[in-house]
Amino acid sequence: MAPKRGCPYCPNTEEPEAVPLSTATAPATLAPADQLWSTSRDKAVRLRMEGSGPASETPVTIHQMFLETVGKYGDHPALVSKKGGQWVTLTWRQYYEQCRAAAKSFLKLGLERYHGVGILGFNSPEWFISDVGCIFAGGLGTGIYTTNTPEACQYVAASSEANILVVENQKQLEKILQVKDQLPHLKAIVQYKGELQQKAPFLYTWAEFMKLGEEVPDEQLNAVTDSLRANECCTLIFTSGTTGNPKGVMLSHDNLTWTAYTACSMVNVKYAEEVLVSYLPLSHVAAQLCDMWMATRLAMTTYFAEPDALKGSLVNTLKEARPTCFLGVPRVWEKMQEKMKAIGAKATPMRRTVAGWAKSIGLWNRSESNRVPWGFMLANNLVFKKVRESLGLDRCKLCFTGAAPITKETLEYFMSLNIPLLELYGMSESAGPHTISDSQSYRITSCGKLMPGCKTKLENPDEDGSGEVCFWGRHVFMGYLNMPDKTAEALDQDGWLHSGDLGRHDQNDFLYITGRIKELIITAGGENIPPVPIEDAVKAEVPIISNAMLIGDKLKFLSMLLTLKCVVDDNGEPTDELSHEALSFCQQHNVTATTVSEIIANKEPAIYKAIQEGMERANARATSNAQKIQKWVILERDFSATGGELGELFLLRKYSLLMSIKFT
Repeated sequence: MAPKRGCPYCPNTEEPEAVPLSTATAPATLAPADQLWSTSRDKAVRLRMEGSGPASETPVTIHQMFLETVGKYGDHPALVSKKGGQWVTLTWRQYYEQCRAAAKSFLKLGLERYHGVGILGFNSPEWFISDVGCIFAGGLGTGIYTTNTPEACQYVAASSEANILVVENQKQLEKILQVKDQLPHLKAIVQYKGELQQKAPFLYTWAEFMKLGEEVPDEQLNAVTDSLRANECCTLIFTSGTTGNPKGVMLSHDNLTWTAYTACSMVNVKYAEEVLVSYLPLSHVAAQLCDMWMATRLAMTTYFAEPDALKGSLVNTLKEARPTCFLGVPRVWEKMQEKMKAIGAKATPMRRTVAGWAKSIGLWNRSESNRVPWGFMLANNLVFKKVRESLGLDRCKLCFTGAAPITKETLEYFMSLNIPLLELYGMSESAGPHTISDSQSYRITSCGKLMPGCKTKLENPDEDGSGEVCFWGRHVFMGYLNMPDKTAEALDQDGWLHSGDLGRHDQNDFLYITGRIKELIITAGGENIPPVPIEDAVKAEVPIISNAMLIGDKLKFLSMLLTLKCVVDDNGEPTDELSHEALSFCQQHNVTATTVSEIIANKEPAIYKAIQEGMERANARATSNAQKIQKWVILERDFSATGGELGELFLLRKYSLLMSIKFT
C-alpha cells in the first residue's frame, strides 16, 4: 500500500502553512575554544581539523545540515509511519516544520540553553521531532532506554538537568511520576501516544504540546538556531553503565554532522534514493547516527517499525518498506539465521540439495577472487532472490552489523546466501563508526577500514601486532558530562581516544578486533587471555550452544558457563523449550529431550559427550595450555536483556552475570 502524504503530527486537522526557511545558510562561526575536550555542557571544544582532506571540511550545525537537505529535497519523503494500519508520510519540508514547531513549544515551556530534553519511548516520528526540535531550541537531546527502571530514568534526567521529558505512553509516564520529586529542573512532561489518564498542569499530550509554541515568533527561534555553534554540545548519549553509573557522552554538532557526511562517503549510497527501517534503540549511538543524522545528510526515507519489532514483527516492516540499507546487531542476524535454518530443515530433500549447492556457490562468489563462479546466476534465481524477498531485503545493497561481536559462522551463513554482512566498529565516544566495511572491499571477520580524515594508533602492541585501538578525528567526543576523571581516562593528553579494545591490522589495513583490555582474563599463572575468540570457537564447534562465557581471572585454570538454544517468548524471555536448531542437534544424537531442564536433569550423555568433544576440538587450537578450558557447566536459563545478563543491544554484561552466578 502506497504511503499517504499528510501531516499527522500537527495538532490541527489542516496541513500547516509552510514556514520560511531560516536565512542562516552560511557556515556558523565556531565558539572560542582552546582545548580538545570539556566536561561542561556549555563549554565548546577545539575541533580536530586538518589543513586539507576530509578533516578540513567546513563545520556545520545540525540545523544547517537539515536546512540544506530541506532546500534540495523538501518534497521527498522523510518519515513514514503507520497510523490506523496505513502508512503516512512526512516530507522533508513537513518534518522540518514540525521540528520548528516543537522547538517553539520547548522554548515556550522554558527550555534553557544546554539543558536536556529526555526522550523515553520507542522509535517514532515524535521521537525524531522531539530530538531535532530540542537541538534547534538550544537544548541537549537525551535518549533514555525504554527498559530503564524509574531510578535509572531519574539518573539520566538529573544528569542532563532535563527541563522537559517526552514519554511514549502511560507505562513510561508512570516511571517518571515516581521520581518527579527528585528532578528539580523538570518543568513539563509530554506524552506522545494515547490520552493522558490524569490531569496536571505539567502534563501535555502531543497535540497540546505542538500548539503551545504557535505564538512564538519565527524571529525568536531563528535567533536561537543562528546562535548554535558546531563545536558545542547538542546531544548526550548515556552508556549502559554495566559496572557503575552511566556516563553522559557529550557529542557536538560537528561530531554528528561530520561523521554522518564522512560515513556516507565511504559506502555506495545516493542522495534521496535510500530507504531504511528504524527499530534499534535511538538512545544508542548506532541507531541515532544511522536513522537520524546519516538519513538527514542523504535525504533518506525512514520507515518506523512496530514496538514489537524484535519480538517478530520486524520482518513484516522490512517486507513493506523494502529498505536499501539495513543495520542489524548480531542477535538480529542470528535470529534470522535460526528461523531460516528451521524453515530449511522442513524442506524436501530435493530443495535442501538445491539450497546447499546454491550456498556453496554463494561462498565461492564472496571469496577474495574477482571471478563470478559458474552457476551463480542460476543459484541467484533459484535461491538467493527468494531468500532476500522472504526477508524484505530484496532491494538492500548494504547490510551492516555492529555494536557487538558477531560469529564467523553467522557471517559465513549470510555470505553463502549472497548477503554479505558488513561490519562496523566504533563506540559512543566516536559518534558511532571509526572503521567501516563496504560491499566492494571487505574481509570476513574484519571491521573494515578507517574513515577518511581519521587516524588509528595501536598502543603497546604484542608480538602479533595486537594493541589497544586508539582513535583520532573529528568524530571523537567532547568528554563525559561532569566527569573529568573518567574523561581523563578515555582521552590522553594528546587528545587520542582510548577504546579499551584490542585490535590488529592486516597487510591491507583492515582492522580486526581481537579482545577487550578490561575483559582480559589474567590467570593465577599471570597469562593474559582474551575470552571472546575462545567463546566463539566453542559456539562454532557445538551448534546447540547459545551463549558461552569464559571464567578464569586470578584462577588456576579456565572454566566456561554455557547456555543452550531455546525458544524465546513474546516478551523476549528465554523459555525452557529447546529451539528448532537445538532439537535438530538432539535428533542427530538420538536424544528425545525437548527442554533444557530435561538435558540438565538427566545430564543427557550424548549431549554432554558432544559438548565435551567440541571443547576438545576448540582446545586443540589453543595457543597454550593456559588457554584450554578445563571445566564447563550448562546453566538452566539462557541469557537475556530482561534478566540483566545482556545489554540493550544484546551485549553480554559479564560483570552483572558474575555477580549473579557462582561457578562450582
